[in-house]
Amino acid sequence: MDSIDKKAAIKNVLIRYLDEHRHRKTPERFVILDKIYDIEGHFDIEYLYTKIREDGHTLSRATIYNSIEVFINCGLVQKHQFNTKQPLYEKSYFGKQHDHIIFTDTGEIKEFCDPRIQQIKNTVEDIFDIKIENHSLYFYGVKKNT
Repeated sequence: MDSIDKKAAIKNVLIRYLDEHRHRKTPERFVILDKIYDIEGHFDIEYLYTKIREDGHTLSRATIYNSIEVFINCGLVQKHQFNTKQPLYEKSYFGKQHDHIIFTDTGEIKEFCDPRIQQIKNTVEDIFDIKIENHSLYFYGVKKNT
């Protein structure tokens, strides 16, 4: 699927969610969503606000915060509270499952994927007869002296 198809699919997810929950389809929401899906990696609201302003849009931070909550609820954005004061966000649609290592000495965040975690998830689903829709796994540590 190319980037145009992905953007259309993402917008359709939002439109369906807004219709189902009787929310307005404001142009601001689509501007914010589009900018989020241009960002690689994690971001905070201030970074997103700056990027949107650089594009000439004059949206308020409150509009961005409110829209982010909608995007989280419909599965388009994931919120992380690492070892930071401010939450960080990342796009979550079309993304492969990954987990995080947070280096508490440097603040660096690394993503990783280990297939054994998927096996654990499958086992938990079988044991409890559930369907896990998503998960978060954070490891906190410091780099060893090498």
